[in-house]
Amino acid sequence: MFLNPNLTGALDRIAERAADVRRAYTPGAVPSHDDVASPGIISDFTLDPLAVVAPEGCYFVSRAGGKQIYTRDGAFSVRGGTLVNAEGQPILGLHAGSTALADLRVDPIDDALGRVRDIAVARDGTLAYRRESLDPRSGNRELQRVVVGRVALARFPAGTRLVAQDGSGCSAPDNVVPQISTPGEDRFPPLEPMRRERGRIDIDASLVRLKEAYLAFDALQAAETAKAHLGKTTMDLLK
Repeated sequence: MFLNPNLTGALDRIAERAADVRRAYTPGAVPSHDDVASPGIISDFTLDPLAVVAPEGCYFVSRAGGKQIYTRDGAFSVRGGTLVNAEGQPILGLHAGSTALADLRVDPIDDALGRVRDIAVARDGTLAYRRESLDPRSGNRELQRVVVGRVALARFPAGTRLVAQDGSGCSAPDNVVPQISTPGEDRFPPLEPMRRERGRIDIDASLVRLKEAYLAFDALQAAETAKAHLGKTTMDLLK
């Protein structure tokens, strides 16, 4: 049995509203519907040196399912030597002397030997750490600063509406190419280090809209049931 288009559309609206509710506590998440959006950037101070907030109107560049996506999730961490967001998706950036976006990875030998110390993201997007090594002659421990690369930012033409996905990621509309650069370059503002952006979804408003979507579905379902019952009664009278 197939649902009619009205019921199918109502179920789609429920799914969209439910997705907004699920994303409400995801760092940097943006809603599918503007009527549940929280205005502006709201962020909290954190002692985490890998947590950053992107400038207004800018997104971090990530990758999921082989496709480039954009996110405001700056709750970064290093997993398996790679800089990732809270969902484990790699954060792309630029290495010195290169214009190609790539994963930001610490030196695999440093990672394997546990020599990565005090890794952090700076205001200009630089991901760097201190390499701890032991001088075999003196026996002294030495620290050397190692720059992995710079976190990239994406900015879209005015009026561009990104398509929100589950989680914090967004995809760009077809034929829309973002401007890619690094914080502090090409008129891109710097990052805010040691801050964590909250999701831009009002949880209370999201729950209200989800309830309304369920009520609308129930009303449509009742109407379809009554319509089918009336049709059956009519056919019985004509027999």
